[in-house]
This record gives sequence, C-alpha cells and structure tokens, in this order.
Amino acid sequence: WQVVDDVVMGGISSGMFSINKKGNGVFTGNISLENNGGFSSVRSRFKEISTKINSKIVLRIKGDGKNYQFRVKEKSSDSHSYITTFQTSKEWETINIPLSELFPSYRGRKIDLPNFDKNGIAEIGFLIANKKTEKFNLEIDSIVLE
Repeated sequence: WQVVDDVVMGGISSGMFSINKKGNGVFTGNISLENNGGFSSVRSRFKEISTKINSKIVLRIKGDGKNYQFRVKEKSSDSHSYITTFQTSKEWETINIPLSELFPSYRGRKIDLPNFDKNGIAEIGFLIANKKTEKFNLEIDSIVLE
C-alpha cells in the first residue's frame, strides 16, 4: 500500500497506512486545507485481476462516520480512476460496490467516459477529500472481488 497526500501539489495533509494487531489495514491521518490542500489517499497496485460485466467489490470496513471514495484503475498507468463515494457509520459494515457504477474521474472532476466497463483492474484505493480540516480513520477487514 502506498499513501499519496496533497503534498504532491503543495498541501500539508498527512495519511498513514498500517496493519493493526487484528491483521486489518488502517488508513488514518489528518486533512488540512492549507496551501490549497485537502486530500489523502492510499492505493495498492497489483498484477491485473480479471473482472466481468457484473463484478462487484465487497468492502468490510469500519469508518469514523466520514465520507470516503473507493477507487479503481484498469491499469496503474492510467491518469484517471473510476470512483464512488460511500459514507461510513462508525460500526463494522459491508459495502457492495458494483464496478459498473464507478464513474471516471481525473483530479477530482468527472470526465466524459463511460462508467467502468473494463475487463480487469490493476489498482484499488481509498481517498478522503471532504473539503474540511479533519482527522480520519478507516479500518479495512477485507476487499473482495465477486
């Protein structure tokens, strides 16, 4: 997993990714709006996994009540991602995300391409960018492609 914060464009937000004693991934940090910042993300790249037209991602997560984006890329070299936003509830929950509902986005803006209709994914990630200064904490038990 690799963290990418708004420092790439001069911001000062800071995210971290670690594995806790339960074996869950934990994405945590602070968002700052200073210097035109305001986001933190974490991503994982891997050898392409095949998808089908009706494939979905099933997340088992525990958030902090904040909104997060789930993001995928067909190829890690793509400049755009396919994204959706979900709200966490401060409780363990299962979130089902049909890949066909992910829409294309580049630098926070929707772009004129169809929703995800590819045959595979090679990168997944989470991003927080709620346009406010805040601490965040997202615990990830599992991410399954069905």
